[in-house]
Amino acid sequence: MHRLAAPDMHIQSAQTALKRLLKAEQWISCVAFAVLITVIFADVLSRELTGSGMHWARQVGVYANIFIVMAGFGLASASGAHLRPRFADGWLPVSWNAALIRLQEGVMALFCLAFAAVAVQVVAETYSMQERSVVLRVVVWPFQVVIPAAFAVAAVRHAIYALRPQLRPTDEQAGSG
Repeated sequence: MHRLAAPDMHIQSAQTALKRLLKAEQWISCVAFAVLITVIFADVLSRELTGSGMHWARQVGVYANIFIVMAGFGLASASGAHLRPRFADGWLPVSWNAALIRLQEGVMALFCLAFAAVAVQVVAETYSMQERSVVLRVVVWPFQVVIPAAFAVAAVRHAIYALRPQLRPTDEQAGSG
């Protein structure tokens, strides 16, 4: 009986991890969106009332948008709404679906891991050069860190889906069923 309980515990742990990742991505996305809306609204209001906007608003909006996009990538991936070519779904026998799902998720995990590695190199270079935003005069790398982090999280998520396909969102959950 102990052997049967262990896989269930692993699945439950994976489900808990996936739920926590989803909650974090939702929170980050909401906060970044609130920042974006607030800053852009304040800039427009300032332009209307004073004839001059806030010179830093666009740059803050761009940084907030980076967080929104990268958290949105995770949210789409978690709900099964990320881009996936479906035109070839019927080309192979249905009996291959289980293996193909594992392969698809494994390839996606490797893809995300590769992008995370490239993004880490970009952030490391930006850090070592201490590049600064011309407008805000702050170092850029803390805002860039979200990019490799989002890809690393997606790599973990898709690796879990490859190992435990039952945790993967279904096409019906993504709204294409």
